[in-house]
Amino acid sequence: MTKKQALQLFEQRKVRTVWDDEQEKWYFSIVDVCGILTDQPDYDHARNYWKVLKHRLVKEGNETVTNCNQLKLQAFDGKMRLTDVADTEQLFRLIQSIPSPKAEPFKQWMAQVASNRLDQMQDPELSIDQAILDYKRLGYSDAWINQRIKSIEVRKELTDEWKRTGVQEGLEYASQTDIITREWSGFTTKQYKRHKGLKKENLRDNMTNLEIALNILAEASATELSKQRDPKGYEGQARVAQEGGSVAKAARTQLESKLGRTIISKSKASDHLLPEKSDED
Repeated sequence: MTKKQALQLFEQRKVRTVWDDEQEKWYFSIVDVCGILTDQPDYDHARNYWKVLKHRLVKEGNETVTNCNQLKLQAFDGKMRLTDVADTEQLFRLIQSIPSPKAEPFKQWMAQVASNRLDQMQDPELSIDQAILDYKRLGYSDAWINQRIKSIEVRKELTDEWKRTGVQEGLEYASQTDIITREWSGFTTKQYKRHKGLKKENLRDNMTNLEIALNILAEASATELSKQRDPKGYEGQARVAQEGGSVAKAARTQLESKLGRTIISKSKASDHLLPEKSDED
């Protein structure tokens, strides 16, 4: 089962969501929704509102509350915390218990979010278009965005090849990624993130153009080698991963000899992008 977290925006207010590939449905943070519908000024007020409402609904025997799930979402302090979430159907029912002039517009927004995702599943190009818009909104340059979108395409082709040859999703994918990354950069993914001062942030979203280019070369090389050699299972792909990484390592070594410096940078996105405006601005 693959769950992918995403921030959605309703009238410039953030809603933490999770897409579940297996069930093909969105889960929404109930606290975030409560904050929007009640115009609560901050997260603590919204959390207290949901706590009181949840207690009342439980006493009333509301089955929707009983059936709500908890998922680990990134809190606004950067830490992963268990958070009450509801799918679209459950949230429609909960909204009926919250008197708010925003209830109907929010329901329409939820329906649109669900519809957009189904459209993207039918037409992957729409997912790419959405990613471009999201990166632009965050302040990334067009040149960087083009590189990042290409890296997503290359990564997908590589993971498809892993799946075809019997590598298991999850830990085995992560381990193969570490082999490739360590071979060309000298770091495992975890070490690379530490080098850049990252915690929960996505490493690729914090790479420079050159770092992304080398990572693309490494993963694309591993994919082509795999197609040619048709290795079976984790061990066979591990050897291919190392060789793919070595291609990018050779390119990195040659470039660094010309530049006279390393291209493995401590730079991260927050060093260059404009900070997001707060709701009070």
